[in-house]
Amino acid sequence: MSASPLIARTVPTLRRAVDNLRKRKATIALVPTMGALHDGHVSLVRLAKRRASRVVVSIFVNPTQFAPTEDFGAYPRTWKADIAKLAAEDVDIVWHPGVDAMYPDGFATRIVPEGPAIAGLEDRFRPHFFGGVATVVGKLFTQCRPDFAIFGEKDFQQLRVVSQMTRDLDLGVKVVGSRTVRERDGLAMSSRNVYLSPEERRTAPILYRAMKDSAGRIRAGEAVASAMKRGAATIEAAGFALDYYEARHAETLAPLASRKDGPLRILVAAKLGTTRLIDNIAV
Repeated sequence: MSASPLIARTVPTLRRAVDNLRKRKATIALVPTMGALHDGHVSLVRLAKRRASRVVVSIFVNPTQFAPTEDFGAYPRTWKADIAKLAAEDVDIVWHPGVDAMYPDGFATRIVPEGPAIAGLEDRFRPHFFGGVATVVGKLFTQCRPDFAIFGEKDFQQLRVVSQMTRDLDLGVKVVGSRTVRERDGLAMSSRNVYLSPEERRTAPILYRAMKDSAGRIRAGEAVASAMKRGAATIEAAGFALDYYEARHAETLAPLASRKDGPLRILVAAKLGTTRLIDNIAV
């Protein structure tokens, strides 16, 4: 049986543990999570182990990412199962701070990202979100001082925002994107999938199928606008309330009219019942 990872709950404890790894010339990869771990998270940990000799996983449900109308209180928390998964993967340290450790009394500093953070995608519907992400990730990087940080491509705009912030602020961390892990029917793995009813769960893979169809049409030469219009219609006909269905430049997230204008990424966000799903694929 694998040994349980060291669980650090305060910054001094974490830093002592990281210092001990550094004294042994270890390289360190960080996998930031909000817990409720699934096979997608496990794939991030395995990529981290390929990139570095030691792995730190953070588990922190970050309140600054949630608007008052969102699901902070209801966000799934599965601590015992999470630790069992991480122990099975031989993770070295779990950084599990409380809210008061991350945002103590008097906390007054925020990172306000621009560039890909104001691309008119997630930020249009969750204007608070990327400020919360950038601030907490900035803190995680300075607390854990990793060589690498592993983020899933499912949250593609987040990956672009974190990558830009890390470059702009010279944080000295190599941000690595990891491919989206999917269920057998194509649905992207997400902690929020547990909110789907059985009927909604059967419908949810239509997002992926619509994106694949649009991507195939664009590769075959159909105009981007036409292919995207077809995909959006398919998604809405299945009962989703669509927030956005966009073809964007894969690096800048700027709108593109043609595949010739640069590498394309299709991104979608839609509600099915009360559950909001996001996904994306390369074209």
